[in-house]
Amino acid sequence: MTTKNITLHQLGISNLKTYLLAAAFVVGNIVLPQLCHLLPQGGLILLPIYFFTLVAAYKYGFTVGLLTAVFSPLVNHLLFGMPASAMLPIILVKSTLLALAAAYIAKKTQRVSLLTVTLAVVAYQSVGMLVEWAMTGSLQTALQDIWLGYPGIFLQIIGGWLILRFLLKD
Repeated sequence: MTTKNITLHQLGISNLKTYLLAAAFVVGNIVLPQLCHLLPQGGLILLPIYFFTLVAAYKYGFTVGLLTAVFSPLVNHLLFGMPASAMLPIILVKSTLLALAAAYIAKKTQRVSLLTVTLAVVAYQSVGMLVEWAMTGSLQTALQDIWLGYPGIFLQIIGGWLILRFLLKD
Protein backbone atom coordinates (compact mmCIF):
# COMPACT_ATOMS: atom_id res chain seq x y z
CA MET A 1 0.00 0.00 0.00
CA THR A 2 2.32 2.59 -1.28
CA THR A 3 1.94 6.32 -1.25
CA LYS A 4 1.85 7.95 -4.66
CA ASN A 5 2.08 11.51 -5.81
CA ILE A 6 -1.21 12.72 -7.21
CA THR A 7 -1.66 15.14 -10.05
CA LEU A 8 -4.14 17.61 -8.67
CA HIS A 9 -6.38 19.72 -10.82
CA GLN A 10 -7.60 22.83 -9.04
CA LEU A 11 -10.32 23.69 -11.51
CA GLY A 12 -11.98 27.06 -11.20
CA ILE A 13 -15.62 28.04 -11.30
CA SER A 14 -15.26 29.50 -14.82
CA ASN A 15 -13.76 26.32 -16.32
CA LEU A 16 -16.15 24.18 -18.40
CA LYS A 17 -14.22 21.05 -17.34
CA THR A 18 -15.26 21.79 -13.74
CA TYR A 19 -18.93 21.37 -14.61
CA LEU A 20 -18.41 18.36 -16.87
CA LEU A 21 -16.45 16.52 -14.18
CA ALA A 22 -18.92 17.51 -11.48
CA ALA A 23 -21.80 16.26 -13.65
CA ALA A 24 -20.04 12.93 -14.17
CA PHE A 25 -19.45 12.55 -10.43
CA VAL A 26 -23.05 13.50 -9.67
CA VAL A 27 -24.19 10.76 -12.06
CA GLY A 28 -21.97 8.35 -10.12
CA ASN A 29 -23.53 9.56 -6.89
CA ILE A 30 -26.97 8.89 -8.40
CA VAL A 31 -26.27 5.44 -9.83
CA LEU A 32 -24.34 4.05 -6.85
CA PRO A 33 -27.06 4.88 -4.28
CA GLN A 34 -29.71 3.35 -6.55
CA LEU A 35 -27.70 0.12 -6.68
CA CYS A 36 -27.09 0.18 -2.93
CA HIS A 37 -30.78 0.74 -2.20
CA LEU A 38 -31.48 -2.66 -3.77
CA LEU A 39 -30.12 -4.10 -0.50
CA PRO A 40 -32.17 -3.79 2.71
CA GLN A 41 -30.94 -0.60 4.43
CA GLY A 42 -28.26 -0.35 1.73
CA GLY A 43 -28.15 3.43 1.91
CA LEU A 44 -27.71 3.49 5.68
CA ILE A 45 -25.08 0.77 5.64
CA LEU A 46 -23.03 1.69 2.54
CA LEU A 47 -23.33 5.53 2.64
CA PRO A 48 -23.10 5.69 -1.18
CA ILE A 49 -24.08 9.35 -1.61
CA TYR A 50 -20.62 10.41 -0.39
CA PHE A 51 -18.44 8.12 -2.48
CA PHE A 52 -17.86 10.14 -5.63
CA THR A 53 -17.75 13.40 -3.67
CA LEU A 54 -14.61 12.08 -1.99
CA VAL A 55 -12.98 11.21 -5.31
CA ALA A 56 -14.07 14.46 -6.99
CA ALA A 57 -12.76 16.72 -4.26
CA TYR A 58 -9.56 14.79 -3.65
CA LYS A 59 -8.54 14.62 -7.29
CA TYR A 60 -10.07 17.74 -8.83
CA GLY A 61 -10.26 20.19 -5.93
CA PHE A 62 -12.83 21.92 -3.82
CA THR A 63 -14.93 23.45 -6.61
CA VAL A 64 -15.63 20.13 -8.36
CA GLY A 65 -16.05 18.48 -4.95
CA LEU A 66 -18.48 21.13 -3.72
CA LEU A 67 -20.60 20.98 -6.87
CA THR A 68 -20.72 17.20 -6.52
CA ALA A 69 -21.46 17.44 -2.79
CA VAL A 70 -24.41 19.79 -3.25
CA PHE A 71 -25.99 18.52 -6.44
CA SER A 72 -25.75 14.78 -5.69
CA PRO A 73 -28.18 14.77 -2.75
CA LEU A 74 -30.43 17.42 -4.33
CA VAL A 75 -30.80 15.59 -7.65
CA ASN A 76 -31.26 12.24 -5.88
CA HIS A 77 -33.95 13.79 -3.71
CA LEU A 78 -35.74 15.37 -6.66
CA LEU A 79 -35.60 12.19 -8.78
CA PHE A 80 -36.12 9.48 -6.16
CA GLY A 81 -37.19 11.13 -2.90
CA MET A 82 -33.99 9.94 -1.27
CA PRO A 83 -32.48 11.19 0.86
CA ALA A 84 -35.68 12.06 2.67
CA SER A 85 -36.40 15.76 3.17
CA ALA A 86 -35.65 15.52 6.88
CA MET A 87 -32.17 14.13 6.19
CA LEU A 88 -31.30 16.43 3.30
CA PRO A 89 -29.79 19.27 5.41
CA ILE A 90 -27.40 17.01 7.33
CA ILE A 91 -26.38 15.11 4.19
CA LEU A 92 -25.65 18.42 2.47
CA VAL A 93 -23.54 19.50 5.46
CA LYS A 94 -21.64 16.21 5.59
CA SER A 95 -21.11 16.19 1.82
CA THR A 96 -19.74 19.73 1.97
CA LEU A 97 -17.47 18.79 4.88
CA LEU A 98 -16.20 15.82 2.88
CA ALA A 99 -15.45 18.02 -0.14
CA LEU A 100 -13.59 20.45 2.09
CA ALA A 101 -11.62 17.77 3.97
CA ALA A 102 -10.67 15.78 0.87
CA ALA A 103 -9.61 18.83 -1.15
CA TYR A 104 -7.63 20.26 1.77
CA ILE A 105 -5.79 17.02 2.58
CA ALA A 106 -5.00 16.35 -1.08
CA LYS A 107 -3.68 19.88 -1.56
CA LYS A 108 -1.58 19.80 1.61
CA THR A 109 -0.08 16.34 1.15
CA GLN A 110 0.06 16.15 -2.68
CA ARG A 111 -0.25 12.39 -2.18
CA VAL A 112 -2.83 9.68 -2.25
CA SER A 113 -2.49 6.90 0.29
CA LEU A 114 -4.74 4.88 2.51
CA LEU A 115 -3.73 7.18 5.36
CA THR A 116 -4.61 10.43 3.56
CA VAL A 117 -7.93 9.09 2.27
CA THR A 118 -8.69 7.76 5.76
CA LEU A 119 -7.91 11.19 7.23
CA ALA A 120 -10.38 12.84 4.85
CA VAL A 121 -13.14 10.37 5.74
CA VAL A 122 -12.47 10.51 9.49
CA ALA A 123 -12.39 14.33 9.39
CA TYR A 124 -15.77 14.74 7.68
CA GLN A 125 -17.38 11.99 9.75
CA SER A 126 -16.09 13.43 13.04
CA VAL A 127 -17.17 17.01 12.38
CA GLY A 128 -20.33 15.78 10.63
CA MET A 129 -21.37 13.76 13.67
CA LEU A 130 -21.00 16.80 15.90
CA VAL A 131 -23.03 18.94 13.49
CA GLU A 132 -25.70 16.24 13.18
CA TRP A 133 -25.89 15.92 16.96
CA ALA A 134 -26.32 19.71 17.24
CA MET A 135 -28.96 19.73 14.48
CA THR A 136 -30.99 16.76 15.72
CA GLY A 137 -30.28 16.81 19.44
CA SER A 138 -29.79 13.05 19.24
CA LEU A 139 -26.41 11.47 19.85
CA GLN A 140 -27.83 8.13 18.71
CA THR A 141 -28.80 9.60 15.34
CA ALA A 142 -25.41 11.30 15.03
CA LEU A 143 -23.61 8.01 15.63
CA GLN A 144 -25.68 6.10 13.06
CA ASP A 145 -23.02 6.44 10.34
CA ILE A 146 -20.61 4.64 12.66
CA TRP A 147 -22.94 1.97 14.06
CA LEU A 148 -24.70 1.10 10.82
CA GLY A 149 -22.52 2.73 8.19
CA TYR A 150 -19.10 1.37 9.04
CA PRO A 151 -19.11 -0.84 5.90
CA GLY A 152 -19.74 2.32 3.85
CA ILE A 153 -16.92 4.13 5.63
CA PHE A 154 -14.57 1.28 4.73
CA LEU A 155 -15.93 1.33 1.16
CA GLN A 156 -15.21 5.06 0.92
CA ILE A 157 -11.66 4.59 2.20
CA ILE A 158 -10.67 1.47 0.24
CA GLY A 159 -12.73 2.17 -2.88
CA GLY A 160 -11.82 5.86 -2.92
CA TRP A 161 -8.13 5.02 -2.58
CA LEU A 162 -8.32 2.47 -5.41
CA ILE A 163 -10.14 4.85 -7.78
CA LEU A 164 -7.76 7.69 -6.95
CA ARG A 165 -4.80 5.41 -7.69
CA PHE A 166 -6.43 4.59 -11.04
CA LEU A 167 -6.91 8.31 -11.76
CA LEU A 168 -3.20 8.92 -11.13
CA LYS A 169 -2.65 7.83 -14.71
CA ASP A 170 -4.10 11.05 -16.22
